[in-house]
Amino acid sequence: MAQLKQERAEQTHRVLIHAAAEVFDEFGYAGASISRILKRAGVTAGALYFHFDSKEDLARAVMNSQPDSLVPLLAVRGLQRLIDLTLVWSWQLQSDPLLRAGVRLTNEQTSMNGPLNAEPYEKFRGILTSCLEEARDDGELQPGIEPVLVAEFVLAACTGMQMYSNVASGRADLPQRTQQMWNLLLPGIAVPSVITRAETAPARGAEMMPDKPSTP
Repeated sequence: MAQLKQERAEQTHRVLIHAAAEVFDEFGYAGASISRILKRAGVTAGALYFHFDSKEDLARAVMNSQPDSLVPLLAVRGLQRLIDLTLVWSWQLQSDPLLRAGVRLTNEQTSMNGPLNAEPYEKFRGILTSCLEEARDDGELQPGIEPVLVAEFVLAACTGMQMYSNVASGRADLPQRTQQMWNLLLPGIAVPSVITRAETAPARGAEMMPDKPSTP
């Protein structure tokens, strides 16, 4: 019985996160009312407040869930894993409400009470750094390349790139922009043999998506 209650609680938690993500993605933090989230989730206010203290608490949970939607799709290691992560991200950001809402909320934190939340960026930085440390250990990086510095650069580049792409094309061209980023960056960090075999085409990221999008 206790296990059944725990499973139901975990299911309710997941339903609330995804329903909130859809509403935050559509309406932003200011326009996402608790009533809208409850209606989308199909749960009671009591169920919501059992799991989350407030709308802000729920928004922070959505923000902090961003990396979890990407990493399970990746299988390789090193620099190709890092490239694949950004390629999948470039496609998933067009269709995944959880990732889209997380990005939007991270940019709308001034609408919330309390200190700004850097955790989503820090989690991504940790994942990117891990990929680059693998690349360094496998001899894929040029001498003197510092993994954490490259990770922070890629994180900042992707953050700005998706914002620009969102305004320019509704993020439709984000996979192509991601490929261009790697075509510019790889010669500065990778050894020649890795540059030759690295796959940066948008189609590679599309193929890793659970629901594969059509590619140009």
